[in-house]
Amino acid sequence: MLTNPSSFPVLNVLVHLLDNYPDWLLQCIDHNQGVHVVTLNAEMAMLAEKEPSVAQMIREADLVIPDGAGVILYLRLRRQPQQRCPGIELAQSLLHQLGSRENSPLIVFYGGKPGVTDAAADQWRKKLPGISLLTSHGYLSPDEEAAWKQTLLEKQPQLVLVGLGVPRQEFWIQQNRHLCPQAIWIGVGGSFDIWSGTKERAPGWLRDNYLEWLYRLYQEPWRWRRMLTLPQFFWRSLVS
Repeated sequence: MLTNPSSFPVLNVLVHLLDNYPDWLLQCIDHNQGVHVVTLNAEMAMLAEKEPSVAQMIREADLVIPDGAGVILYLRLRRQPQQRCPGIELAQSLLHQLGSRENSPLIVFYGGKPGVTDAAADQWRKKLPGISLLTSHGYLSPDEEAAWKQTLLEKQPQLVLVGLGVPRQEFWIQQNRHLCPQAIWIGVGGSFDIWSGTKERAPGWLRDNYLEWLYRLYQEPWRWRRMLTLPQFFWRSLVS
């Protein structure tokens, strides 16, 4: 059994503090230790304050990583100099390392629109010919979803990446992780869109300056209402 990482409160949930999240998760895989990873940003932290079910889901997760710039600011204002760990980068690191192994473990991509998830998997197969991937889009009927869950139960993948959007993907993982109790489960949001080439990620200089949210808003202006949580979170960071 691995040592549990230390943690620090962000509003009413805890974030786990590690120097290297991918390495810790790879050790979990090698020890057959299942983990539900939550990638926490300001929007999710604020949602957890309003929705007890979201807060409870985050508390029940095994690893909560600081995904968003707002969470990093909150920690640094409290003398916790943690580095940001975007969920997409965490997933990419695990894919590269697991897909490069001589006997690559089975990895699942679940979510996204029809065609997008398969296209994302094809891109990874080009990069890592030895990678073992199983995919399904996220627009399944109840019968199709039941069959998909049975497939997960039978195949027992070691890494399950779920892109159903926040917080739906986190609840789906919470409800279904028992199907593959030794797997690493991570909600990856729109990562399949980026890996497939359907959308572009923010340029590096925006990411380095914690402005990835601004590029996301440029791509998806309909998200402006959701972005209103950012100044609210910033204010809470100063006064809490």
